[in-house]
Amino acid sequence: MDEEDKEYVKKCRFVVASGIFDGYDFPHQPSNISDISKKLFCFLMVVDEKSLKSIQETLNLTSNSIEGKWVGIWRLILLRHSPYDEPRRNGKVPKLLTHRLFPDAEYSIWIDGKMELLVDPLLILERYLWRGAHQFAIARHKHHKSIYEEADANKRRKRYARPLIDKQMEIYRLEGMKPWRAKKHGPPSDVPEGAVIIRQHTPLTNLFSCLWFNEVNRFTPRDQLSFGYTVYRLNGSFPFFMFPNCEYNSLFLLHKHTREHSSVIEWVKSLDELEVNRTMVESRGGIGLFTPYQVDAFENFTSRYYHTKEV
Repeated sequence: MDEEDKEYVKKCRFVVASGIFDGYDFPHQPSNISDISKKLFCFLMVVDEKSLKSIQETLNLTSNSIEGKWVGIWRLILLRHSPYDEPRRNGKVPKLLTHRLFPDAEYSIWIDGKMELLVDPLLILERYLWRGAHQFAIARHKHHKSIYEEADANKRRKRYARPLIDKQMEIYRLEGMKPWRAKKHGPPSDVPEGAVIIRQHTPLTNLFSCLWFNEVNRFTPRDQLSFGYTVYRLNGSFPFFMFPNCEYNSLFLLHKHTREHSSVIEWVKSLDELEVNRTMVESRGGIGLFTPYQVDAFENFTSRYYHTKEV
């Protein structure tokens, strides 16, 4: 982050955060923002250099070394030296590690770059956190409740390399993660609508966000696949509010991406394709995507597991 941006975010206690990477979206100005929210909230749009260039060429951007970079109400926060090759994975850094980028924030509302906020953020905090004394709120998925259903949908829609989604799900099965079923005290779903996350920044929610990010770093960048597993591994010690999808749809207007797919890795159907075409291989992040491959390590893990069960 640039030094002027680091100084600016130090004053931010209430944050509406979003992010655009690889020029995949354009900032959308929120509606119905009260005067008190305009004073209370920092609207922070995290971008990489490619997205910043695209925004400069397309929108009315104001910029100087003192006031920073602005598009309407959004303060653009430039992140240099992206940690990953894959744009979707880079986007999970500000999304899941919001408390690390903006450490002085007490509350944050994350919205994906494709979303246009339609409701005053103070009302969102009141409805989803303060009214029920919650610290973390996220919407249920519209269709799926099991991560295995969501994994199949991701493969059908070419959201990431199919064999690597399969490996992630196989490891979760080995770890004891079962398909979702209704429980009296369990979550209403294992699959969220990950485009919106409402948080009070506490040690517990910060820990959960870091653990969730660890799964995204280790496996695929599809955070909806790893949310339920992270909750499962905490064994009921992470309370959160999962609100109905119909309410989620009333908070935001969904815009189309500038293009359908952001990375060639999303089209991969087999590990053989990755072995033949090394240009599709991520060099940082994800099982089987390191250089050299870690597929053998995965196979050794599963063989040890089954051997132990047989013994």
